[in-house]
Amino acid sequence: MKLKQIILSFFAAIGLPAQAQLPYQDATLSAHQRAVDLCSRLTMEEKASLMMNSSPAIPRLGIPKFDWWSEALHGIARNGKATVFPQAMSMAASWDDALLYRVFDAVKDEAVAKSNLAEKENNIARYRCRSVWTPNINIFRDPRWGRGQETYGEDPYLTSRMGLAVVNGLQGQGFQFEPKTYTDRASGKDYYPLLACAKHFAVHSGPEWNRHSFNVEDLPARDLWETYMPAFKALVQEGNVREVMCAYQRLDGEPCCGNNRLLQQILRNEWGYNGLVVSDCGAISDFWEKGHHEVDADQQSSSAHAVRTGTDVECGSDYKSLPEAVNAGQVSMEKVDTSVVRLLEARFTLGEFDGPDLVSWKRIGPEVIGSSAHRQLALDMARETMTLLQNRKNILPLRRDLKIVVMGPNAVDSVALLANYNGFPFSTVTLLQGIQSKAKNVTYIPGVGYTRNVDSELFHNEFNKPKNKTDFSPATPEQMAAKAKDADVVIFCGGISPKLEGEEMKVDAPGFKGGDRTTIELPQSQRDVVKALHKMGKRVVFVNLSGGAMALAPETHNAEAILQAWYGGESAGQAVADVLFGDYNPGGKLPVTFYASDKDLPDFEDYHMTGRTYRYFKGKPLFPFGYGLSYTTFKYDTPTYQNGELKVRVSNNGKYDGDEVVQVYIKDPRDVKGPLKTLRAFRRIHLKSGESQEVSFPMTQKDFALWDYTTNTMRYQPGKYQVWVGDESLSNVTPE
Repeated sequence: MKLKQIILSFFAAIGLPAQAQLPYQDATLSAHQRAVDLCSRLTMEEKASLMMNSSPAIPRLGIPKFDWWSEALHGIARNGKATVFPQAMSMAASWDDALLYRVFDAVKDEAVAKSNLAEKENNIARYRCRSVWTPNINIFRDPRWGRGQETYGEDPYLTSRMGLAVVNGLQGQGFQFEPKTYTDRASGKDYYPLLACAKHFAVHSGPEWNRHSFNVEDLPARDLWETYMPAFKALVQEGNVREVMCAYQRLDGEPCCGNNRLLQQILRNEWGYNGLVVSDCGAISDFWEKGHHEVDADQQSSSAHAVRTGTDVECGSDYKSLPEAVNAGQVSMEKVDTSVVRLLEARFTLGEFDGPDLVSWKRIGPEVIGSSAHRQLALDMARETMTLLQNRKNILPLRRDLKIVVMGPNAVDSVALLANYNGFPFSTVTLLQGIQSKAKNVTYIPGVGYTRNVDSELFHNEFNKPKNKTDFSPATPEQMAAKAKDADVVIFCGGISPKLEGEEMKVDAPGFKGGDRTTIELPQSQRDVVKALHKMGKRVVFVNLSGGAMALAPETHNAEAILQAWYGGESAGQAVADVLFGDYNPGGKLPVTFYASDKDLPDFEDYHMTGRTYRYFKGKPLFPFGYGLSYTTFKYDTPTYQNGELKVRVSNNGKYDGDEVVQVYIKDPRDVKGPLKTLRAFRRIHLKSGESQEVSFPMTQKDFALWDYTTNTMRYQPGKYQVWVGDESLSNVTPE
């Protein structure tokens, strides 16, 4: 009786008389039962309104306003201040899915707190609800893709593991890789704090400039199932992700958001997915708009097409034409109702129609947003992402009594640290600020831009405009280098910026197009200054910021040390300085291959995996996938494999405590067409100086499943496999 009284009083508060309680108002029923009942009471126009991302309130039924579009790529985005964690690609470099889970457990709390605040203030809008469109689990197949920074790298297994950690953190499921829902402590019902979203389904990784018209065709079945699909399958079947976002482009001539093979045959029939499919924003308009896919005639036919094939919620407004499409017989009411029931069921599982007495998530307050614990977590993750690529003559860690000159466009650029799809931090530590906190004799010399040298305080980089119309003459590289003539060491904070790479951007700068890169080489202006510094005899520590791989071959000769710092979030400056001065021993590993030059890259628009990533690239990488140095040394004993368990003892033989990422790769030697190696297990461990640890990996038949040409499926085939254990993908330690 007490439960019913709570429910009745809640609905009375939103304008429904207590005596009018209907089945969908009964919290003792399942979410599906309630959704079916509520759907039956809606008009066709109301159903269509609920199937768009900005869903209006329907007061007569007590349905509140809701927006499906919120962002949480690496912290709550576009919704005021929040903790800003390192970019997704940065966090992939940690190879620490346990820490990543903790990050997104914190993101979950901040997202729920902001949603609760929006409800309290009656300010429901985009970016303020509890459907978050992350993680991006596309494969970063080509380093030129500007949105690759949003992913977890080039490997399907690493992406799967990291993606599962994200979903489990956001959906309150605990750090286990098994399908389950969170049971609310207050009521015993299954309420989700948030709905996570696996995107973009499927076979999507640029280019940005033609994504609304591009068609991926003639893709080998092996590439589809062994590279592009595993992470989606894992998040659906192991992570119980509640939303899947279909991609912009076409696959074999059919737009992904209207692709029956993807959305029905594979996603629902083969994988058993029972959640929502949401469209990427404007993807349904791409079906009919001129110059885009042009597979349908107009909004009405495109909307019908998308709903028939299984896109439940549209990000856009084309679905407003669904009533006319139903009347014209282009799509059945049954198909519409299927989608409406799914979306209503999702909203019921959020506890949206129930009060805080039943839904404990509704009691999370704003005090968690940017809390000291969350900011410490951002620093912890930023430290773990730092990837040391070169350290000649052990120049690092630096002594604090050196005369240090800091140069480069990323030294004082706080925006570059925040990447894209970002929130706004309460405070940010720039690279210069971090360095200044460690050493007293630090001089900053501005003037080197992202794509050209600028000898003027009026310019921070080439995007800033001069404050006056006076003539402007860039300094030569030699003139810039001469400014550091008294330095013992130069810390050059270079690379690129999220101002240059990202989603469908309007960028007019050499080396960039539409948010993508046309070259992976370091901007020539920076390269020339580093070369000039080296020619002067200066010791250079090059700190590179980028969302993915950079070709840094000349810098391996002209700089003593190279630190890949990615886009490290609000605490990036402190994390970089901690590494440079030895307060933190770097342990990050590359989640992507660093190629030597543009010559190593196939055609950007070719989705075949031949020649791509560590799995198929037969050349010599500049720095291989899984690579990263430490200030200490780790020794691997010969691994053993018995009774389905792989074991290896790892020892820290150096002077520093540190982290190591133990990596396991396999290959079927009978498979001459397949990958050179395939990652199948990893674990990040911490060892004190002189300490040893035995690391074990259960290896079941599932872990040895590779492509079988005889059945066109991923499956285990009995036989002898090659297994490598080590600290990067070129390791060659094999078990006994």
